[in-house]
Amino acid sequence: MLVVGLAMLIVVIMLTLSVPVMYSFITAVFILVYHLKLDPSFMLPYGFDVLNAVVMLCVPLYILVGNIMQKSAIGEALVDFIDLFVGNIRGGLGVVSVYSSAVFGAISGSCNATLVCIGSVMLPKMYDQGYPKGHAAALITNAAPLGLLIPPSSTMIIYAWVARQSILACFLATVLPGLFLATTLSITNLVMLRNNTNIQLVEKKYGRERWDEIKTKTKWGTPALLMPIIVLGGTYSGIFTPTESAAIAVFYAIPVGFLFYKKLTLRFLMEALLDAAETTGSVLVMSFGIMILSRLLIMQELPELMMGVLKSISKDPRVILLIINLMLLGLGMIMDDLSAMLLSVPILVPVVASFGVHPVHLAAIVGVNLGLGVITPPCAPLLYLGSRVSGVSALEMLPPTMWFILFAWFPTLIAVTYFPELSLWLPKLVLGTV
Repeated sequence: MLVVGLAMLIVVIMLTLSVPVMYSFITAVFILVYHLKLDPSFMLPYGFDVLNAVVMLCVPLYILVGNIMQKSAIGEALVDFIDLFVGNIRGGLGVVSVYSSAVFGAISGSCNATLVCIGSVMLPKMYDQGYPKGHAAALITNAAPLGLLIPPSSTMIIYAWVARQSILACFLATVLPGLFLATTLSITNLVMLRNNTNIQLVEKKYGRERWDEIKTKTKWGTPALLMPIIVLGGTYSGIFTPTESAAIAVFYAIPVGFLFYKKLTLRFLMEALLDAAETTGSVLVMSFGIMILSRLLIMQELPELMMGVLKSISKDPRVILLIINLMLLGLGMIMDDLSAMLLSVPILVPVVASFGVHPVHLAAIVGVNLGLGVITPPCAPLLYLGSRVSGVSALEMLPPTMWFILFAWFPTLIAVTYFPELSLWLPKLVLGTV
């Protein structure tokens, strides 16, 4: 086990030094194979076997959907529609940003695409109305991980693939936690801005003028709003498989972007395809290395060792879940969400099962932890992406981010961890069992 510890320490050091993820994990694999005198011939067949899954087709398709939506006006149309309901109250644009991120994330399944698209639309509006720049940038950055929770999420697809669980069950497990997080982020935003007199409210419209605004924005937003209805409705009703839903989302988004919103061009579509191909290639190569490392750790009986250590600390599932949350949060703070999931889930699933925690419940716990990890320093990749998108320094974004973490993310994590029905109720309702 000393060699295992050394290999993981090397991974952490290399990631801290900004060595690419796949090289960090492949290095750990070679260290373990060499020092444990293992036969390396199993690695290529095993890696090919785990990647040779139909479910992995969802990943490039949802990446492509997010890219198309980002390069067309679909995201802007969603924002304008949601703005009808809460745009005229102090802090209302912040609420619009949060729920726009939730809806966009439900279609694209990507927190990065959500941040770039919704940020590019909402940040100029928030700045024009006098929102503190650090607050506006932090809010949109904290709302972007809703794309990890509100299904269909590419992260949950990979969780289901790794944990050998139903994709639909994992999708459903994160719906209520995602809505809970969106609500707490919105409330925290409103409370933080309640006394800010610098925010200029848009003059509220009445009568005929208001009715014309509703008709215009509803007409403009209807094709964008139909996307989640078609994709999610088809998936939840069982009409489409998750893979078919991803393909339908692509084939719906392309003509809508070209013919209705007329913002999508052949050049933008080619850029979206190339970016999706590059991202998918990176994900697959990274997955190959991490899954082999996870397999090696399981071969060294790391899950059994963890069970023994945890049971020696406590046999109370609540204490065990607290420790697991701390471990996941720590991983999320130094790794990107996908790497942390691929490494931890194969090891944690048998561990939590021994304490009576359902793998679908664990899906929601992992999703919230990894969403929290991508905005929490020292790594915080989403925080730095938010800084680039907003033009605001990460240091200026940090104080409001800490308030959002304290009053939105932590309550969500506690609720998801210690109230299993928050994540299991919907899968049971729709599927009958989990």
